[in-house]
Order: sequence, then structure tokens, then C-alpha cells
Amino acid sequence: MIPITRLALGEAEAQVAADVVRSGWLMNGPRTEEFERLVAEYVGVEHAVAVSSATTALHLGMIAAGVQAGDEVICPSFSFIATANAIRYVGATPVFVDIDPRTFNIDASLVEAAITPKTKAILPVSQIGLPADLLPIMEIARKHNLKVVEDAAPSLGAAINGVRLGAISDITCFSFDARKILTTGEGGMITTADADAAKRMRLLRAHAASVSTADRDRANGVILETYLEVGYNYKMTDIQGGIGVVQMGRVGEIVTERRRLGARYNALLAGEERVEVPYVPEGFEHVYQSYCVRLHTERSQEDVMKTMFELGVATRRIFAIHDQPAFADVPSGPLPETVSAANKTILLPMFVGLTDDEQDEVVEALAKSL
Repeated sequence: MIPITRLALGEAEAQVAADVVRSGWLMNGPRTEEFERLVAEYVGVEHAVAVSSATTALHLGMIAAGVQAGDEVICPSFSFIATANAIRYVGATPVFVDIDPRTFNIDASLVEAAITPKTKAILPVSQIGLPADLLPIMEIARKHNLKVVEDAAPSLGAAINGVRLGAISDITCFSFDARKILTTGEGGMITTADADAAKRMRLLRAHAASVSTADRDRANGVILETYLEVGYNYKMTDIQGGIGVVQMGRVGEIVTERRRLGARYNALLAGEERVEVPYVPEGFEHVYQSYCVRLHTERSQEDVMKTMFELGVATRRIFAIHDQPAFADVPSGPLPETVSAANKTILLPMFVGLTDDEQDEVVEALAKSL
């Protein structure tokens, strides 16, 4: 079976995890701090806050953006459920906007019409490794005094006009789970140029304690912390931080290889009229966390996926959040492009270590399944 992903971890990651265990300091500490510094430098901002997942990153991002109960947040429905869950965590309501059928990202031209007096923020998703159309979204946000909290969970290393994601939106959230560009098993990172927002999110990730455990341990005397507000336990461990440091040392080659694999898929599928390959707008840099194709066939998405599985190839899909039972109570207008993409796209295996022979097998299985 060719899996949807395969971990690209080696002896260096195993060694750093062992070193952390032997150090006696497993919780959020010096290795996590180094990981934060490396990510901040890579994306081009001053502040990076490591957390336990991209979901917790989005939750803290909502809080830092001032989103509260009764507010509205504009977002796409074509995304993983965590995008909308984070909005509900703070008692706000997601307002779903349709997607651009070419990029599968939120259609920036539809955002302004969705703004109401209750709108507090915009939550675009840079889906599958391709940046959302952030520049017009940022202009709309500034015009209406809104914050942009970007879900860039799958898109570390992607860029618009040479500026990497993480340095465009007010707050950007990345994921390091097993299928993402880098992995620490679980884990997430928030990047921002806003020092006050970064400080608050650092506090909130550790129960809002006035002093971190690591700082108390490094102190020369007794420090008694206070708890400034209700916080959360969203910390990244130093085992994860250490693995992240090693992975950041390879981020350039990881992104380069994913782009090579994406280009090779494009070439292999160039003559297949029943498959539409990914579209990349001019000036946008895709990192191909996933390779998403649109199917032009009478066969259903599910039938194609089942047949490919029988042929030894795993696939996945992206669903429409507004169609999920958990969001049945959220009113939504027609989202034709979202529904079409949810029913007519599949994700093919994509990971560092995918061989040319395996890619050939994936494309052969797709052709047979169509």
C-alpha cells in the first residue's frame, strides 16, 4: 500500500529526542525556544509561539485578535474542521464564504460582502500548501478594522511575491502533525509581528502564569508567579521542540523535494483529460503539502477512492464544514464551489521519500479508477 504520507524522520531526530530525555527537562524549554527562533527567522517575523497543535494555535489566535462570544469570523467551509472549531471555542460564529474553484482557497472577492457589524476577524486558510489570496484580504481587513488570523497549517514555506506565509497576516498558525511540511508528531506554531499579541499568547498557552516554568528554573532566587487570566495548557514539549529544530535544518530540501514531486505529478497527468492538476497563481509559491486533483468523471469521488485503495493506493479528501453535523446549526448561504470541490477532488500520496516508481503507480491506479 502506498500511504497518503510517510514520515521523513531519521537518526538525527531520534538522537535529539533521546538527548532531551537524558537532559531531565522534557517540558517547554530551551529547545522549544530555539525552534521558535528558527521558525520566526525563516518566515521573517520577530515572534513565534510554539504550542501543542495548530488547533490550539488558532484558538489562541482568535483570543489575541479580540474575538469574543457573539462575534462573527469569516472563513471558508472547504477546510479541516479545526478551522471552524477554533471560532466556536471563543463563542463566535463562523460565516462561511465560497472558494475560488482554481485554488480551493477562500474567494477574496466575496469576503467584503460577508462583513456585518458583528464581524471581528477574517480567517483565511492557505490550503494544501498554496497561499490564500492574502493581499486583497489584508486590504479589506484594514478598511474595516478587522484582524486576519490565517490558518496556514499545511503551508510552511509557501510565499506570495517572495514573502513567506507567517509574515503577511496579523497572526499565522502552522501545524507540525505527521502530514505537514515539518513534523514534531503533534504541535503548532503561531507567528506574528505584534509583540503584545505574542506576549499574551505565550502567557495563555501556560495557564496565563506571569512567569514560565523555564524562567523560574533559570532564576537565581525564588519567583512566585501569579495568574493574570484564565489560560490553557497548550505548551509544546522540549522533545517536540528538539525534533522541530532538526527538521528546520532540512526545511529547504523538504520544500524543494515536494515541489519536484508536484511538478512530476503535473507532467505525468498532463495528458489525462479526466483530471485537473493544481493551479498556482502568478507570484504564488506552492509547497505541495498535499497534491489535490479535481476529477472530471461520472464516477463518484468515493468510488474512485475505493478503487484506488483496492489497487494499493491511499487517498484522502477535503470536506465542506458546513455540511458536517457539528455545524448544522450555523446558517449558510449557497456555496456551490465549495460543494463541487468537496465532491470532486481527492488528495494523492505526497511526501518526501515518495519514489518515482510509487508516483507512477499512483497515476496508473488513478487512471484505472476513473
